[in-house]
Amino acid sequence: MNAAAAHPVHRPWWPWVRRAVVVLFLCGVAVLVVRQARTIDWREVLDAIQELPLATVLAAAALAACSHALYSTYDLLGRRLTRHRLGTGTVMGVTFISYAFNLNLGSMVGGIGFRFRLYSRLGIKYDDITRIVGCSLLTNWAGYLFLAGVVFMSWPPELPPDWKLDSGGLRIAGAIGLALAVGYVAFCAWAHERRWFIRGHRIGPPKARMALLQLAMSTLNWSLIGSVIWVLLQGAVDYPHVLAVLLLSVMATLIVRVPGGIGVLETVFVALLSYRVPPGQLLAALLAYRGIYYLLPLLLAALAYAVTEIHARRLRVSNSRTQGTRKNCHV
Repeated sequence: MNAAAAHPVHRPWWPWVRRAVVVLFLCGVAVLVVRQARTIDWREVLDAIQELPLATVLAAAALAACSHALYSTYDLLGRRLTRHRLGTGTVMGVTFISYAFNLNLGSMVGGIGFRFRLYSRLGIKYDDITRIVGCSLLTNWAGYLFLAGVVFMSWPPELPPDWKLDSGGLRIAGAIGLALAVGYVAFCAWAHERRWFIRGHRIGPPKARMALLQLAMSTLNWSLIGSVIWVLLQGAVDYPHVLAVLLLSVMATLIVRVPGGIGVLETVFVALLSYRVPPGQLLAALLAYRGIYYLLPLLLAALAYAVTEIHARRLRVSNSRTQGTRKNCHV
């Protein structure tokens, strides 16, 4: 082995370059959001929020609760794969906390970081946590690809002329997404008994039956998320069109990588629906959606996480005292 292979070249400047690129990109997004915000009559937005009927808000909250409850069952599939023995309520609680923080702070902090911390405290091995996280991610995005494929091919939204992607390109993207989702199920049917080792980790796809269940659960969940916004818009736009814009905004959020898609979701909705819905009413519905689907669950998850940490700390203190008592008895 030569010296270059034995001692990889260190580039201390590379992390700074990456950070600079990310900062510049986020600054560009911020400029676009500010420009868009200047065109909005925020007094009209506040008036529209106050005029939202209570029944509409409660219906949206009920749909949001159903969505969060459904997402909280994703890790039960991971439990089936890893065969760990945590209770259903515990698994759903961990998933809910992780999902709420994921929505607001990003997947690295919420979807991955909180799962590793909480599951490891509950005695789950790191290899199994990795499989649980991977199963959850596959469930979420397989359903997204399937639903986006169907919606973009059937009801593509009219995109602004200055966008690089037109409706035809969106149909092609939808066809690719649908092919990937169907291909995932086909791959699971073909290779569910095969196993591979990557960096010492043994991995293998689930059975086709579970892959179909992943697809159904995630498709229903994304449909519920779209229905929350549709209800808050009070039928001003047909449901398939709202769902298409939501799925497109998720695609934009993945490109921009802003935690929670703050500003990105609103920008996409205003760009695509402002000609059909007054901007004040549209932003009022989106702000209400953020409060109901993002912030309220985050508050509940933060409280649940605090209780979990207090309980875990008490268990550690109790265990340490028990061990100390045993040592004294032996002495």
